[in-house]
Amino acid sequence: MNLRLRHSWFGYCFIGLILSLGSCISSKELVLYQKELTDKDTIVATARYIPKIKAGDVLSVQVSSLSAEATALFNPYATISAMGGAQPGSTTTQPYTPGYTVDEEGQIELPIVGKIKVQGLTNTQAATQIRQKLLEYLKEPVVNVRNTNFQISVTGEVARPALFSILNEQVTLPAALGMAGDITIYGKRNNVLVIREENGQRTFNRVDLTKRDVFLSPYFYLRPNDIVYVEPGKVRLASADRTSQLIPLVLSSLSIIALILSRTALR
Repeated sequence: MNLRLRHSWFGYCFIGLILSLGSCISSKELVLYQKELTDKDTIVATARYIPKIKAGDVLSVQVSSLSAEATALFNPYATISAMGGAQPGSTTTQPYTPGYTVDEEGQIELPIVGKIKVQGLTNTQAATQIRQKLLEYLKEPVVNVRNTNFQISVTGEVARPALFSILNEQVTLPAALGMAGDITIYGKRNNVLVIREENGQRTFNRVDLTKRDVFLSPYFYLRPNDIVYVEPGKVRLASADRTSQLIPLVLSSLSIIALILSRTALR
């Protein structure tokens, strides 16, 4: 066997070893929102989730009116917010925004106005209530309330796992996965785990993204502090296991090939 044939033979052996690390993945495991025989072409999605304020929330309250000078008294965080930037040590993907923390009694304390009960209200309802209080001090005030600690975590077999801050307080499960760079080819699309805290308890809920009825799921719309975890599939686990087993074999084979080639070169 001449040198060229030996090179080719060893090359084919090496390629075969590398290919053996992988495995086929069924296309059905990768396609989302597949249509079943009983599915209709139109599905009414689950009701849009509207969060309500609870103790521990941090609210951004922005006030404007006809008098900019008077309004400034009610916007103590405006200068800090305008500076933008991330809070030191923050792992979120959005700028840090200071605000009013809702205390254990469900209240926030505004300058001059004092304490206002906001727990159990939507942001729109809280803004209306604050506006009523400000009418005593401002002419035609406009109030905007936003929850600054609406965050979700996306982990597991996604391209960019991270903790995300949701500015508009509306995010669906597919959108959250999109922010994380989508599920990798190795992730289980039919068994996505959504961990949610409800009434002081954590619940563990499975969602099948390959079925169209995901739009009817109560976990289609995510809530504050939800954790989304995408499990690795059998291919990923098998690949990792085979890799750990075959790496010593590959290294040994390369050493033998190098030795044979070096001896051949000396002849």
